[in-house]
Amino acid sequence: MFTIIENVLSKKEVAEFLNQMQQAVWIEGIKTAGNLAKNVKQNLQLDDQQEVTKTLSQTIEKRLMQTPSFISKALPNVFYPPKFNLYQDGGFYGAHIDSAVLTHPYTGQSIRADLSATLFLNEPDSYEGGELQIDTGMGVQEIKLQAGDMILYSSGALHQVLPVTSGQRIASFMWVQSLIKSDEQRTLLNQLDESIQGLRKHFGVQSQHPELLQLSELYHNLLRLWSEP
Repeated sequence: MFTIIENVLSKKEVAEFLNQMQQAVWIEGIKTAGNLAKNVKQNLQLDDQQEVTKTLSQTIEKRLMQTPSFISKALPNVFYPPKFNLYQDGGFYGAHIDSAVLTHPYTGQSIRADLSATLFLNEPDSYEGGELQIDTGMGVQEIKLQAGDMILYSSGALHQVLPVTSGQRIASFMWVQSLIKSDEQRTLLNQLDESIQGLRKHFGVQSQHPELLQLSELYHNLLRLWSEP
């Protein structure tokens, strides 16, 4: 499962992000790699201890919590704070699966990684290569989005970033523990929510149409049954 969420950040906001990053300190990405990833990771990451990194990270998290399509698809419970990476000069991240459980860097809380996300921060025509390649279980997809757009996908999917042969690929990446552990259940709830929202547009936001009320009741009862807060 993967889905694309457009315009998480505006072009102006992306430009502001990139401007702040130019003044920041980047470190070798291998320093944050796990044992299995050390041999397949070649990139740079913003130093997480900088105030600029924390500020940009908080901005993204806050924006996502104000994005209805993200809320509907992810049903977020806990974020692992968004991080930032840069690929250039042949940099890549070979095929891997994200860790199942992460430790929150500020609270020490264990976070189950249900969903992974990449928010692209520069335009696709500004670099060559760098596609995010995801094995969906029904074939391999190569993703390269417009600046400000984000892809959300299962953390259990095998994926990689192909080598960047020219230019720079800059992005934010993050993990989310969802209220709904099951990908299948989360997808069903998203489909139901999208149907409800479509009917609200048709009948009016304040509609008390019986079928609409019944679908809303079903959605919330399933969410109550399946959620793991």
